[in-house]
Amino acid sequence: MNNIKDRWFQRNLQAALRVLPVSIITGARQTGKTTLTRMLEPTRAYFTLDDIGIRAQAERNPDSLLATRPVTLDEVQRVPQFLLAVKRAVDSRRHAGDFVLTGSANLLLMQHSADTLAGRAVYLELPPFCPAEWQEREDKLAPLDRLFDDDFDWQAWPDEPGDWPRWLLRGGYPPALQLDSEADRGLWFAAYIQTYLERDLRQLSAVSSLADFQRIMALAAQRTARLLNQANLARDAALSHPTAHRYLNLLETGCLITRLRPLATNPSGALVKAPKLMWNDCGLAAALAGIRSSGDLAVRMDAGFWLEQTLFQTLQTWRALEPQRRKLHFWRDRAGREVDYILEQDGKLVALEVKTGSQVTTGDTAGIRAFRDSLKRKTTLVRGVVLHAGKARPLDRDDVALPWGWMVPAEESGPPPRITR
Repeated sequence: MNNIKDRWFQRNLQAALRVLPVSIITGARQTGKTTLTRMLEPTRAYFTLDDIGIRAQAERNPDSLLATRPVTLDEVQRVPQFLLAVKRAVDSRRHAGDFVLTGSANLLLMQHSADTLAGRAVYLELPPFCPAEWQEREDKLAPLDRLFDDDFDWQAWPDEPGDWPRWLLRGGYPPALQLDSEADRGLWFAAYIQTYLERDLRQLSAVSSLADFQRIMALAAQRTARLLNQANLARDAALSHPTAHRYLNLLETGCLITRLRPLATNPSGALVKAPKLMWNDCGLAAALAGIRSSGDLAVRMDAGFWLEQTLFQTLQTWRALEPQRRKLHFWRDRAGREVDYILEQDGKLVALEVKTGSQVTTGDTAGIRAFRDSLKRKTTLVRGVVLHAGKARPLDRDDVALPWGWMVPAEESGPPPRITR
């Protein structure tokens, strides 16, 4: 297990093992769940339900797999009823850290699974790598945390060249990150999509037409970082609205997409209620949208949305590391004024507006100003930030322009290590 990158998320798992008897780690396939759990104490037993024999045992005699403690059980979404056996085992003898379960599906969203382990388990979702984690930066995501400081110093914000198209194409799955060739990555993502359609999807639900489902995936990718209009998506896919809705739910259950919810600052105000559609891995989204090279991206007119999707890779990691303290939203009113991201930590807010260019004007803070005006308590908004390709500078008393380069650094130091899943 040498030369494997440590996941920042490991601290979340270690904390959970000290408190509750069951820790459930979910996330899309290839995010590194298996590697993370195999790095726990060597005395912990390990079984994967991907193994046909183990899966049959889980179906016929589940209690036998739980006789040895502590134990890790991988890919438990393959046998959802197995969770009932885990519940019985916990109720017979409760001890923190006994069971670690992993799954390539969000068990909280799976039918009949959400309440099975209520009060007995903590649910953790492992996101793909973000650029800073892949590069093993010592400062981690500290710049984002400092945005909430009352004495934030804009001059201390990291200033380095950024290359967001490169990170968009690479995404955050370890096998794809290790491939330098755009052609090789294209093949890998094509195989990943096919695996999801032919294997993971069939575990989650019966789908009458894989072609229809793949069309929904491609159309949803084209709508990344935009408001989700399910009626329009269903129309463009030539599917009924209920079918499109079910397919989107399956993508969310499979940990492939996130429906980012708007922050409701004033329930009586004219605010949009539709979520924003984000993909958990920007590389997968780009592949589904037909963006397989920097040339493909250069001819598109929606670069701003794709930059927003690429930065989401970092923001979702920031949120996942402190899920009890941190939340991620966006804001938009019916007049079209919007803020791309609202970061929330301990009740304080930071508004982030994302720009592809290097020039920032006062007009770029219009959405932030409108958002500030909509707040009942003005003090909850610590500051507004315009992330752009230029240099850091103050814009107003509580608004600053900051470069996004460190979130998508132009160069990597040293060769990537070997990752064993």
